[in-house]
Amino acid sequence: MNMKDSLKKLFDEKLVTPDEAVQCIQSGQTVYIGTCTSTCYELARALGRRSDELENVTVGCSNLFKPLDIMTDPDRFRIISYFMGPTERQAQKAGSLDYTSIHLSLVDIFCRETCPPDVAFLEVSLPDEDGNMSFGATGVALNKFIQEQAKTVILQINKYAPYVYGEDNLINIRDCDMAVRFDEEIAEVPNMEPTPEVKAISEYVIDQIPDGACVQLGIGGIGNAVGFGLRNRNDLGIHTELMTDSLAFLMKNGNVTNKGKRVLPGKSVAAFTLGEKALYEFVDHNKDMYYMPFTIANDPRIIARNDRAVSVNSAICIDLMGQVAADNIAGRQFSGTGGQLDFVRGAQMSRGGKSFIAATSENISKHTGKVSSRIVASLPTGAAVTTPRSDVQYVVTEYGCVNLKPLTIKERAHALISIAHPDFRDELTEAARAAGLY
Repeated sequence: MNMKDSLKKLFDEKLVTPDEAVQCIQSGQTVYIGTCTSTCYELARALGRRSDELENVTVGCSNLFKPLDIMTDPDRFRIISYFMGPTERQAQKAGSLDYTSIHLSLVDIFCRETCPPDVAFLEVSLPDEDGNMSFGATGVALNKFIQEQAKTVILQINKYAPYVYGEDNLINIRDCDMAVRFDEEIAEVPNMEPTPEVKAISEYVIDQIPDGACVQLGIGGIGNAVGFGLRNRNDLGIHTELMTDSLAFLMKNGNVTNKGKRVLPGKSVAAFTLGEKALYEFVDHNKDMYYMPFTIANDPRIIARNDRAVSVNSAICIDLMGQVAADNIAGRQFSGTGGQLDFVRGAQMSRGGKSFIAATSENISKHTGKVSSRIVASLPTGAAVTTPRSDVQYVVTEYGCVNLKPLTIKERAHALISIAHPDFRDELTEAARAAGLY
């Protein structure tokens, strides 16, 4: 820490151990522990070590990846998440989860009204010479709203947290109540080699993306396959919620110049980062990157200011009218509403823009091995609609790409059946006839 003596003294005064830090938490309070790759896991573990002393503690979080004891103790901890990751699914099984559905562009409502914290755990980077720490790989997305609400702010300073540039990206040692030093590698999501089906899907999408497009890629294999496949495009721009390994590749490869963007030309805009370790190292002190809160990065009106905005997202299933379920499986919450609809709308509002919902034609259950069609006659009972039929534009499987936007309801059914897996087309056709859609 290369800082002035006065700042170093202030750091020394505020530094405590994780177990000392969580002593301030009382029964009945709400604690925010983090989102995605900016989560204070060690402080959360320390909170769990106090479980016998506490009751009725609400924990706010989103899209966590590492196991935590507080997730499986419903008698003492209630978990509220606005986007479920593997850790929240652990809480779901234990009966302690309470999910809220919200577009990421409105995440300030979660911070201010749904789950305003009494105590905020904020993971930050190492400080600069002025005592400023960056909110890291994900924190810029919402930490300013969390910080505004919290009565007590505790920082977890982690040397592995990248120092990122952007809007409301810093917090000073003067602005926290306590700080903890704990170095822990950030959760990684490895890139998988694309299957032949994913590769075919990505090629259909890539064919529709011109030079100069401004790209958003959703989480998962299809988004990354599209990203890596854009290596032959020129002068791309990036305005995305999620910064991915494939987008970093395009920046390093020279495919991204951002020169045609109207929102922060010359900069790649993102709200959070999730990928492999090399990605976190790439965004660290990278002045070509600019991070924004979800409320700005995901605002459809701001997305639309960029010409040729392209949005690529996925689905769990799609019915014959074009309704997309992407976060809920027959009434069981799996992930979250996220920013899919924000970017579906923003891309289509953009001059020359396009939005894609891309998925393999079949789903194979990890538990039973049962094969089912992702294109279905109707959504399963209890399923929630992530993107309404009136908003969906292009739908892509390995069997083709169709534009639903100008089609009638019957024409949509025909188009979707044409890109369903051949094994399911006959039964989908019969179901469509029975419903008067064929």
